[in-house]
Amino acid sequence: MNPYLPSTPAFKDRREAGRALAKVLRPLLHDRPVILALPRGGVPVAYEIALAFQAPLDVILVRKIGMPGREEFGIGAVVDGADPRWVVDEALLKYFHLSTDWFEAEKARQLQEIKRRRAVYCGERAPIPVAGREVIVVDDGVATGNTAKVALMALADSQPSRLIFAIPVGAEDSLIALRPLVDELVCLVTPEPFRAVGLHYEHFDQTTDQEVIDLLAKARETNQ
Repeated sequence: MNPYLPSTPAFKDRREAGRALAKVLRPLLHDRPVILALPRGGVPVAYEIALAFQAPLDVILVRKIGMPGREEFGIGAVVDGADPRWVVDEALLKYFHLSTDWFEAEKARQLQEIKRRRAVYCGERAPIPVAGREVIVVDDGVATGNTAKVALMALADSQPSRLIFAIPVGAEDSLIALRPLVDELVCLVTPEPFRAVGLHYEHFDQTTDQEVIDLLAKARETNQ
């Protein structure tokens, strides 16, 4: 047996993980929250939380900005919103001799992709306002934390009354970096050593666009 793999996954699937998170979150809430999911995998988790609290559910869309030819190697990220927010590793830009003009063009391209994806997921509906609201940001897990970081930074600019980040499983080093960005951070499982989010789910199939669309529609019918 591989000593680095969990003998029994912590969660059957994302929906079960969402129900487990809802139980832990309930005593922490001061008001009816807005639930924001990081798609696609965060949506089934967030749906169960929205259902438990009869709360509105929306997505917050973040796109990685990757190095040319190695797009999986992130050197920055951008998030949607009325005033889009981004982060960039200036040291990596310099190291790989990437110009500011290149970054600005790539940022614009990713913002267009975010706009396209929001149209796919939400149609013409505007994002749910979060100013003055208690907000819970949800994902299915945290490895590096880069995507969550830019999302949380952007949301802080929107001035929610309280910002909570909730995930079923995460790497402790990444969570340490994220905690100062929120009022509460809830993570049910912090494996050591951490290998991958998917190892802690019995079923971790890729969430499809159609599943995201269907869950958002169901949430609107029942919670908004």
